[in-house]
Amino acid sequence: MPNYLSPGVYVEEVEAGSRPIEGVGTAVAAFVGLAGRGPANTPTLVTNWNQFTSTFGEFVEGSYLAHAVYGYFLNGGGAAYVVRVGADGVQPTASAEVPSAEKGKAAFRVAAIEAGTTGNDISVDVEPATGGAEGTFKLVVKQGSRVVETFDDVTAGKGKTNVATVVKAQSKVIAIEEASGALAAPATGSVSLAGGGAAVPARVTPTDYVGNSADRTGFAGLEAVDEVTMLSVPDLMAVYEQGIIDLEGLQAVQLAMIAHCELMGDRVAILDAPPGLNAQQVKEWRVDKAGYDSKYATLYWPWIKVFDPLAGQARFVPPSGHVAGIWARNDDTRGVHKAPANEVIRGAISLELNLTNAEHDQLNPNGINCIRAFPGRGIRVWGARTISSDPSWRYLNVRRLFNYIEESIFEGTQWVVFEPNDIRLWGRVKRTINAFLLRTWRDGALFGATPDQAFFVVCDETNNPPETRDAGQLIVDIGIAPVKPAEFVVFRIAQFSGDPNAE
Repeated sequence: MPNYLSPGVYVEEVEAGSRPIEGVGTAVAAFVGLAGRGPANTPTLVTNWNQFTSTFGEFVEGSYLAHAVYGYFLNGGGAAYVVRVGADGVQPTASAEVPSAEKGKAAFRVAAIEAGTTGNDISVDVEPATGGAEGTFKLVVKQGSRVVETFDDVTAGKGKTNVATVVKAQSKVIAIEEASGALAAPATGSVSLAGGGAAVPARVTPTDYVGNSADRTGFAGLEAVDEVTMLSVPDLMAVYEQGIIDLEGLQAVQLAMIAHCELMGDRVAILDAPPGLNAQQVKEWRVDKAGYDSKYATLYWPWIKVFDPLAGQARFVPPSGHVAGIWARNDDTRGVHKAPANEVIRGAISLELNLTNAEHDQLNPNGINCIRAFPGRGIRVWGARTISSDPSWRYLNVRRLFNYIEESIFEGTQWVVFEPNDIRLWGRVKRTINAFLLRTWRDGALFGATPDQAFFVVCDETNNPPETRDAGQLIVDIGIAPVKPAEFVVFRIAQFSGDPNAE
């Protein structure tokens, strides 16, 4: 309290009432995979498809990352973090030799600074120098038909006008290397760079996907990104199809995804099943081989067929990217408490396998969320379960609702730390959390006809005795009754005789 020493009117601002808790975002996906270009092992935020293509390039052969991100935005996704792996030493760089004035020899080699297919659009024109001095020439660098750099009055000799020295100091597009021996004067003409290629996953290992949190590599680097709520690694299936990793390596990466989500406690892994499996095989893989058990992961099957602009025809892709978009769309239109199922998959042409009801009966109890095609109703996600054996965490919307409530309370009560631990603080904390849960109940996320039936908040002397306060702790017990999805709808129909007295 300030000291008042002279008579007068004083105005003070004081804290009054409880501080509101704002709900955190629930639909931010993270994708890990192979791309044609872009920053490696760096979580990069993209909010639309154009941002992704400008940063990481278009669709790449042997990769599902672009298809997953495209399907995410197509199905309603709004923001995503992309982590590019497999970029170290596995991406060819476009280059070309500039011929010398002496026939049969090369003056020097020109290479693109940026690896990948973008270098294939670069061309270099050798023209007479503007000054016309002997031994000088002009180097014009073009990207497509557009001139991007010009180096005039450069030479192949030693000195500050040496073409390699000038280009190294000034160019952001090309680099010059000696073809053989010293640089030679080039012949007038134009050469186009070639040989740049997309990321070739020849050296990608499970470790590349898993990464290291200290070095911020792989999806372990996503520990530093608190906004992420969904994790997908679609290109795990791409390297598995190409034989770069085996089934055990695939399962090792998926187990690491599950461990990452359980460690963070605020995100859910979206797993893909291996390609080419029928209903019996995917059940055997799920139950006998993989055997995953986690309330922080889900599994979707079968693969979906989408149009591939690169090949000019349709192809099968893992569904995790499209499913992540459905989660985001569901959260936006209905809320995180609504199970993200019975939703149409936009962009899906057909399925790898059309299920029967009998086959679905064998898969759903094992936590395999099936995707099914219904006549006149399109291709829909027809499952909303985690892969947990605990019945309390069977449904995906329950897990994600708890993530939302836990993270919102965590973010919205940081002001409590180091406050005096007394009855007044207990009352403020209780009012704050009560107000937030009341809004959540009114949104339809909690079960109960009244707030008392939907949740409770205890913060008083019963759970904060003197020994707890002496330890510097404030304990708040919260209980919520989440809504469960109507997974099985049963109509009981019987004959009625028309007698009003009939029972």
